[in-house]
Amino acid sequence: MTKNQKDFSIYTIMLLVFGLLIFIGLKSGTYLHPSNNILGPSTSPFVTFVYTIRENLGTSVMVLLIQIIIILFVCRLFSFLFNKIGQPGVIGEIVAGIILGPSFLGHFFPNTFHLIFAKDSLINIQLISQIGLILFMFVIGLEVDFRVLKNKINETLVISHAGILAPFLLGIIASLFVYKEYAYANTRFIPFALFIGISMSITAFPVLARIIQERGLTYTPLGVLTIASAANDDVTAWCLLAIVIAIAKAGTFISSLFAVACTILYILFMFFIIRPFLKKIGAYYIHKENINKNFISLTFLTLILSATFTQLIGIHALFGAFIAGVVMPSDQHFRHAMMNKIEDVTLAFFLPLFFAYTGLNTNVLLINSWHMVLTCIVFIALAVLGKFGGCAISARLVGESWHDSLTIGILMNTRGLMELVALNIGYEMGILSQSIFAILVIMALVTTFMTTPTLRLITKLFSQAKPTSHNKSEKILLCFGDPQNSLNFLSIIQFIFGKDLPKKELIASHFTHSACLNTMSSEHYFQENFNPIITESERRHIQITKYYKLTENIANEIVNTTQKENIDYLFIGATSRRNRNQKKNYIKKTSLLRSFLKNIKEKSLTLSGITITNKTQEILNRVDCMVFILMDTYKIDFILNVSIIIDRDEDIQLLMCIKNILPFVKSLRIYLSESVNNYKKDNRINQILLDNPQKVGLHQYRELIELNLGKYNKHLIIAPYVIFDTILKLQKKIQQQPTYLFVQYRKENKQAQDSDQVIQAPEREP
Repeated sequence: MTKNQKDFSIYTIMLLVFGLLIFIGLKSGTYLHPSNNILGPSTSPFVTFVYTIRENLGTSVMVLLIQIIIILFVCRLFSFLFNKIGQPGVIGEIVAGIILGPSFLGHFFPNTFHLIFAKDSLINIQLISQIGLILFMFVIGLEVDFRVLKNKINETLVISHAGILAPFLLGIIASLFVYKEYAYANTRFIPFALFIGISMSITAFPVLARIIQERGLTYTPLGVLTIASAANDDVTAWCLLAIVIAIAKAGTFISSLFAVACTILYILFMFFIIRPFLKKIGAYYIHKENINKNFISLTFLTLILSATFTQLIGIHALFGAFIAGVVMPSDQHFRHAMMNKIEDVTLAFFLPLFFAYTGLNTNVLLINSWHMVLTCIVFIALAVLGKFGGCAISARLVGESWHDSLTIGILMNTRGLMELVALNIGYEMGILSQSIFAILVIMALVTTFMTTPTLRLITKLFSQAKPTSHNKSEKILLCFGDPQNSLNFLSIIQFIFGKDLPKKELIASHFTHSACLNTMSSEHYFQENFNPIITESERRHIQITKYYKLTENIANEIVNTTQKENIDYLFIGATSRRNRNQKKNYIKKTSLLRSFLKNIKEKSLTLSGITITNKTQEILNRVDCMVFILMDTYKIDFILNVSIIIDRDEDIQLLMCIKNILPFVKSLRIYLSESVNNYKKDNRINQILLDNPQKVGLHQYRELIELNLGKYNKHLIIAPYVIFDTILKLQKKIQQQPTYLFVQYRKENKQAQDSDQVIQAPEREP
């Protein structure tokens, strides 16, 4: 008997013995008490089981879990749908909350609505969403970068404060006309007007930052100025909201001065006592390989204490959470780590609950008359006029162009999430009635929804007005994933274009797939991904334009970029399975099941060790520029031998790079199919052979399978993409693994107009 068999036998005997003894003990105990079946003595076990299930369904925990499941599912569904139409997912989640509320579910399915979202059960959703908001405001505070504010302090103060004062004033004026009709009988005018003013003044910093990053503006002067203005707006608006809450709770302005004085002392204490203390403590813990759990505990304790104090003095816990995030150590490693720990669970779990709770308090059906519809339209118009107009005009006054000024105004007009937070505070305090609450929620949705299409309209109008240059230089788009692999791309590009490279515009791009936006994280990833290629390009004296963007669909983003920038040459990479398999640690950590599922997900085409994923194939099918597909993950120091395969007449285009390659290689071999006839017309190949008899060799073939490419060291093979599968079948003959550069030519719609430029390269003068 083997050891495994022995262990199994012992385990089986143990289960049988102890199971029998437990059964005997339980059976004996049944005689110690009388039967008390609440369903009756004749009730079947199945009926008892069903009764137990029904009883469990009525518990508060089960009701809460069912509510959470429904909320998360509907919010993710609407977020996905709104992303598909080019809108931020947060708008979809807000709409999902309204759909689950009395506006839709409660109106068309009242029994279902009251069964799932009974009024007395909503207190649990409210409490959980409030905890989520506290964590979220802490993250928003972490995102505030005072270095950016300091560098743009003059411009941002003018833009952000103009964007607060103008809509705030218009909100106060509007309150004069709607107070008697829409305010509760016991609500005083000052808190009512202040809450309407602040709701029209707040900019949704997270939503704005996401839109900026999705449009690739994060690291442009326009993007930096807008982010800085929004951050300044955020800080000012939340301080102003704290004062408004203090006034509303105190009853009179004089009484509120005590709360305001406490708020000022609290802010000074946090900045001048707590912040230096956390900085000193963090200096020890942060720079370790992993952030110490004790410091994380201290961070959360600071957060809770700050939120508790601000709630105690009457200015809401959210303000305390925001300030706690602001005063955290400025070390980006720490902030990035904390945001990674908190943000994902907050965005994915807590905020949908908040949106649902907001939707459950929002009844758009209350806007049931033309007078109320007109009131809603007026509020939307005033909000847009105040925020958009104030920011755009102030940006123009500080020296920005009309295009940038209008763009800043549109972006700063984004409200959404942050306004909902302020509105919910006013609603819970009994200051805003259900009618005005619904009007302001719709205003927040409309102003946020209009941001993306209005930006597209502005871009289109100004692009039409911009004169086109007739001497446009050709553009090269380099798309890299692995930062180290970007160096391979740079080597290949310089190798192919040589002295002509300075005449072309080189754009290095990196796209990150992410459903959530975090400006601090984006900065971290931007530096991490671009530092290698920036350093190498400076060493090689190559000028590059950096382009970084978060996107939900990387392939689609690459295609859109080639079209938007009118790209002539696109460089992308493909996965080399043979190189990936050399990473033994990866294989050990990856289970067979995970590998199987991953292959199914990728739906990849695998040929002799090389993988072409659906993403790569989609790009090749949709772009209309020349595409170079680099298939290698080894470091490319230099190339000694080059082979160019010309299989069809169209492949004569590959000769475009020979003049740049020749001075730097030991040998160049041209493999020419016997079916190619175009070379005989321009005689370029023969001229190359005559000029470089020692380096260049011509080899004609009938079938590709005849070729022997495996005897060369540091070898680059350039071939048309249409023979991809055939070439890679030759891998069995290859001992010295080469670097592959497959080329896909322009689509037919552009190939005709560019053929003279690409194919008919200037011949050497006799």
